[in-house]
Amino acid sequence: MREVVLDTSFILIAVKQKVDFFEKIENEGFKCIIPLQVFKELKNLGARLALKIILKNKFYILNIKGKDADEAILKYAKKNPNAIIATMDQGLIKKLKNRKMIIRKIKKIEII
Repeated sequence: MREVVLDTSFILIAVKQKVDFFEKIENEGFKCIIPLQVFKELKNLGARLALKIILKNKFYILNIKGKDADEAILKYAKKNPNAIIATMDQGLIKKLKNRKMIIRKIKKIEII
């Protein structure tokens, strides 16, 4: 099964723009992975709607080693080169060699 790792920025922007990212990602045949660091960031930010969506759906929360979410995602991407990273973080996008999933301004999710 193909995997997509969700970053905090992707989740927050999807929720803000009312993009049903879980349904779209699941319909494309992806397993949704959220690093534990991302889940903790969402809790610290008080992103209740995002947390509700995560807990309601089939997201896999993984404890990936790393001091923060970006480091964990980069480590996961390096070990799993076929994984797609869903992020809107420009700094993270520049560091990734994997394919990336982003949200365009027209509420459309694209893999680049």
